[in-house]
Amino acid sequence: MDDIVIDPGLRKPIDEFHHDIRDDAKRAYLAMGPCQPIGHKFPRTEGKTQTRGFVQSWFKEFEWLEYSIAKDAAYCFYCYLFKPSRANDFGNDVFTKVGYKNWKKAKDMFKEHAQAIDGCHNIARQRAIDFKNQRQSVGRVWSRTSTLREVQYKGRLTVMLGIARFLLLQALAFRGHNESKTSSNKGNFLEMLEWYSKKDPNVAMVTSDNALGNNQMTCPEVQKDLARACAEETSEVIKSEIGDRYFSVLVDEARDASIKEQMALVVRYVDDKGQVIERFLGIQHVPDTTAASEGYDGASNMRGQFHGLQRLVLDENPYAFYIYCFAHQLVVVSIAKCCGSIYDFFNYTTLIVTTVSDSCKRKDQLLQDHHEKLVEQLDSGAIFSGRGKNQETSLARPGDTRWGTHHRTLVRLKLMWHSVLEVLENIFEDANDGEKRTQASGLIERMETFEFVFILHLMIKVLGKTQDLSQCLQRKNQNIVRAIGLISAV
Repeated sequence: MDDIVIDPGLRKPIDEFHHDIRDDAKRAYLAMGPCQPIGHKFPRTEGKTQTRGFVQSWFKEFEWLEYSIAKDAAYCFYCYLFKPSRANDFGNDVFTKVGYKNWKKAKDMFKEHAQAIDGCHNIARQRAIDFKNQRQSVGRVWSRTSTLREVQYKGRLTVMLGIARFLLLQALAFRGHNESKTSSNKGNFLEMLEWYSKKDPNVAMVTSDNALGNNQMTCPEVQKDLARACAEETSEVIKSEIGDRYFSVLVDEARDASIKEQMALVVRYVDDKGQVIERFLGIQHVPDTTAASEGYDGASNMRGQFHGLQRLVLDENPYAFYIYCFAHQLVVVSIAKCCGSIYDFFNYTTLIVTTVSDSCKRKDQLLQDHHEKLVEQLDSGAIFSGRGKNQETSLARPGDTRWGTHHRTLVRLKLMWHSVLEVLENIFEDANDGEKRTQASGLIERMETFEFVFILHLMIKVLGKTQDLSQCLQRKNQNIVRAIGLISAV
């Protein structure tokens, strides 16, 4: 390699080599050994009483010692190649980057640099020995184990990785509430391992009681490491699929069960076959990117032009396109709240659904009454049966962030209109609580007004158009030309 330089004062730091060739560079330097120019006439500097300079005999006393002819300085061969991350030990930078030149105290400093058993120098020296001995490499063997143990370890690792991949693919939890040996349910990971061991004798030979107590590979830390490794490999595959193509970034966040804001980052791109692909990538900083656009919801903290995520992205790349999620533009329910009568209508609708479905008894009563009315209409010939026609249904409270549920709720309220009124009348007549009686009476009165009935039919038609459009836009096989046509039609 062209970057391999003999003189230690002219070498570039080992960590500046690309990680793909860093090990090759280390092997090349180890093959050459320390730079020890035997026979070189080392320059001398004038002192108060005598001249001083590098002494060639030091090479025999300190086999790790290197000398730079270009800089007239001493370096540590092992620390250059395998320097630990700690920076507070003596000589960490002096013997790797700067070079040591104080020849008056050189021998004492060399001893001090190498004397600490757990110091940076001895750690680097041991790493060099392990690196040269390929059988000590993690990629080939678990340290100080026999060949049989190697095979068992790899077999055990393969089993654990397979279980982890299955649980991750199915989005299942790894751990259980009680993972002791006497527990009836130890969690998905341990239960699947136990089932696997019973099914395959080869698995049983390398796991559980047949594995060393400190090498079971079932602890939470190992499970997390396996999950992290799968995530990293998956991310690498996604990145390789994107390559140098243009892509978009989709960002959304939600609050989980522990009341923590979780942000999801998805990349959207077109593959070699022309298919639109969306992959979950996670959260990470990408300093150099070919992202052509971003897409996220309409929250002010996301689309804000001054302090939102849109502003942060544009600060990094002023040519990025901001695309306001079109599905969010169909939130006519939220827009309709600007109108007082529409806002009151949806509030009353939510209150009606909550009241008639407040308990299992009321819900059963509602379903039974609706069933009886359907049977009466079928017997009289007013309606007809058939696949998907006049089926039993129930009311569901509309979701705050899923505007499609509002349309479904209004359609079902219209279908079950008489049954809902019947349940409200029963609450008014049978309730012992005066507040519930008053509430039921007020809801009945509100439902029977012309304004409420008119807005109900109006919003069913309006939401029906946006609901169909929203469903069409969410289809995976939708193309841009057809989507534009659908939008224009609305």
